[in-house]
Amino acid sequence: MGRKTALASLAAMLLSVGCALSAPKYKALIIDGRNNHAWQRTSPHMKRLLEETGLFSVDMATTAPLGQPLDGFKPDFSKYDVLVCNYAELKWKPGSQIGQWPEETKTAFEKFVEKGGGLVVVHAADNAFPDWKAYNEMIAVGGWGCRNEKDGPMIRWRDGKMVLNHQPGSGGTHGPQAPFQVVNRDTKHPITKGLPETWMHAKDELYAKLRGPAKNVTVLSTAFSKKTGEHEPALMVIDYGKGRVFHTILGHDVDPMMQCAGFICTFQRGTEWAASGAVTQPIPTDFPSADQPSVRN
Repeated sequence: MGRKTALASLAAMLLSVGCALSAPKYKALIIDGRNNHAWQRTSPHMKRLLEETGLFSVDMATTAPLGQPLDGFKPDFSKYDVLVCNYAELKWKPGSQIGQWPEETKTAFEKFVEKGGGLVVVHAADNAFPDWKAYNEMIAVGGWGCRNEKDGPMIRWRDGKMVLNHQPGSGGTHGPQAPFQVVNRDTKHPITKGLPETWMHAKDELYAKLRGPAKNVTVLSTAFSKKTGEHEPALMVIDYGKGRVFHTILGHDVDPMMQCAGFICTFQRGTEWAASGAVTQPIPTDFPSADQPSVRN
């Protein structure tokens, strides 16, 4: 073998090793297609946010549009480490099949998470599937879709701990969009470890009065709602079987909600944790302060 050939072979080998070392560790699937929010903007944005970490390769699974049957929506969830749900169907009424995935798909989704798969639920995705028992256990609490006390309690943060409020009433509300402070209540969890205890999130919808089974849930962060006068859960993690679920109420739209460095950091870290149970990403230097949002253009 000549010197040039040997050098070329060595260079190819080093390039191959480098590519292997830098290849994404996890496969993520973003699920969308129906939502009363602008999923056409938010899904591609979340895809970019995950890919920029270098940890994820990301595919999209988009359902048929409103008015068309969902019989053909059957993604192979088993190919992925984590699912990101950006799907909601708010035209649902009790007993309606509108927005319902095929039973085969729902069963596969349940088994994926139960057997150890990761799930990330973003903002309006907690409005989805009010009559799907397993989904509501995965998300802990959700809103709208005729939810009320029959679906479970509201989560409240009082006297330094999570309490459940079973008071009758509808589930799901929010005030006008505005910036609000997020307070980290669990500072030892991998997602929030090292973050400032209090940080200002950019203008967003602060979901309140969410209701559900509220089982196996840990509140990571809360935000005070002027509408309810309560510290509402903002970031949560839920155990479902062997699976890990990260639920964020943040992220109504891209600008400025999903451009907030606080949303970006917690979304990226939350997705890594859901996929693996650990977080390796550093905290960005532009993370918001207690009184000032930090928005990336």
